[in-house]
Amino acid sequence: MSESQPPFSPKPVSLDRRRFLAASGTGLLAASLAAGAPASAHGHSSSSAGSHSRQAAQSKSPKRKIPIGVFDPVYENLSLDAMLDKVSALGLEAIEIGTGGYPGDHHCPVEELLADPAKAKAWQKKFEDRGIHVATLSCHGNPLHPDAAHAAKDDKAFRNTVLLAERLDIKVIVGFAGCPAGTPNDTQPNWITYRWPNEFRDMLAWQWKEKVIPYWKNTAKFARDHGIHRIAFEMHPNFVVYNPRTLLQLREAVGEEIGANCDLSHLFWQGCDPVEVIHFLGKQGAIYHAHMKDTVLFPEKVAKYGVLNFAFTKDEVEDASDIFRAVGYGHSAATWKAILQAYMDIGYEGILSIENEDPILTGEVGVERAAYVLKNVRNELLGA
Repeated sequence: MSESQPPFSPKPVSLDRRRFLAASGTGLLAASLAAGAPASAHGHSSSSAGSHSRQAAQSKSPKRKIPIGVFDPVYENLSLDAMLDKVSALGLEAIEIGTGGYPGDHHCPVEELLADPAKAKAWQKKFEDRGIHVATLSCHGNPLHPDAAHAAKDDKAFRNTVLLAERLDIKVIVGFAGCPAGTPNDTQPNWITYRWPNEFRDMLAWQWKEKVIPYWKNTAKFARDHGIHRIAFEMHPNFVVYNPRTLLQLREAVGEEIGANCDLSHLFWQGCDPVEVIHFLGKQGAIYHAHMKDTVLFPEKVAKYGVLNFAFTKDEVEDASDIFRAVGYGHSAATWKAILQAYMDIGYEGILSIENEDPILTGEVGVERAAYVLKNVRNELLGA
């Protein structure tokens, strides 16, 4: 049976954008993992690393030294000072700090820093003294949750993060777009990706019209009023923004405050080409942040179970179609070199923020391995 028309069709603001949106519906998101695809040097499935590496070698774009950093929840069991010692020892240049929501605020007492400007300055100086740039604040939550208390807590975390970013002169806030209920009477979020039967089309239309767009229009204005013009949404399953097309739908409806946290780990398993995505969103100035996290897909399991069959712990890996890995352990170094080159091509102004959710190389070990790969790849591109 054929699907109905999309329930939400944002009004394009330019011919250029219309073409991009049209392209995303045909080529970019249509790729799928081919069973028996060639393995990388590590024995993992890889994308077209050969062609990407040739593109990287042929590029004439200026090569900016993009700072390499880390997302701090991986060090949640360490004090702020102990974490900073670890990050300094790795030679990392930047950091993404959790300020609430799902990542928590282990190293950033937001309300204390808002209440006392001197404390905020002292907190920031700890990073500066070690040569580490606090590049982004992150409050991944669900302010659209149908449970009013949950939504209010995450909304407060976001707004406090905006106020703290304003105080500390931090330009980018990272989070999720959230996911509302499917109807006014539901008590849990409803992630709808397929618009048939028609009741799902109608629920999706209701979500965007009544919940998603009004909330983010209001919240983006709040951010704008406090000098924050870059809200970077991670394209993540179980939230209304989960791929480049849904990101652009929200950007079209709300404004250019909305952009991407381009976490490719969530796009690899959807069949996206990483370099294509970076160029596609980058041409529109829509990438504000980048998580560095890899994904490995096991072709024999994908062939049997499909891609929506993740493992999150080591004891689940045997039956998984895909797992998150440290950079370089899902796709080859050649692919990651092409990815960094693509970020250079578009003039990306953010950082490369390592997020480790590897069930095999857990915690600090995964950060160290990812940092090693990224630094070597960056050095090759810069001719260092």
